[in-house]
Amino acid sequence: MDIATLKNRGLLGPVTAAPAAPAAFPFGLGLAGLHEVAEAAYGDRAAVTGFALAAVRQPKAGAWIWISQGKLSGDLGQVPEAALHQMQAAAPVRLNVAVRTLSDALWAVEEAVVSGAVSLVVADIEAADFTATRRLTLASGRHGVPVVLLMPHTCEGATAAATRWRISPRPSAPNRYDPHAPGHPRWRATLERCRSAPNATGASFDLEWNDETLSLGVVSGMAAGPAAPRPAQRQTPVRKAG
Repeated sequence: MDIATLKNRGLLGPVTAAPAAPAAFPFGLGLAGLHEVAEAAYGDRAAVTGFALAAVRQPKAGAWIWISQGKLSGDLGQVPEAALHQMQAAAPVRLNVAVRTLSDALWAVEEAVVSGAVSLVVADIEAADFTATRRLTLASGRHGVPVVLLMPHTCEGATAAATRWRISPRPSAPNRYDPHAPGHPRWRATLERCRSAPNATGASFDLEWNDETLSLGVVSGMAAGPAAPRPAQRQTPVRKAG
């Protein structure tokens, strides 16, 4: 059977290449392809989720689907709707899916991408090897649905993801209204892998989220290390009566 016959029978069609990921921050995160956002250390999952919600912009109208592996959602809970409304200018409709095992979670991610019924797939999972990420990358490119994987600190090794971010929390900005209250949240985001801009691999960004302008800015000159302890307040002596 020759090529002309295959085309006449509809067995061959034009191949459309996936759009290239932008070579500037955040390097296509949430816009195209498959991306990994991982903890820098155990307990950094809140920073991972905050950074992902701050950096991702809704590429097109449509619902998000948030897939949670049961083992993780039982320990970490679910992201509240209020967080989406506070960090997205146009809060999307979110569909929550909870599954028991990692294989179920990866299957649900692929099915969501292939369906084309959602504009973004976010998955809270414990691991994804090269084969799984390769399948999801191909599906994402073919159907135009970006995927963001939220991963633990144990995420290591080679995968087919377009980028891998390593996130850790930083001391928050000073609160101009209350010096004893936390200010704008800050994170350190290290780009461990970037296929669209290999020269950017290893770059670190100290970022601050502004909840008034809904923008993510780079903080220059941020002090490294943990915050210095506050001096203890002097106790006023109490005079006993009598």
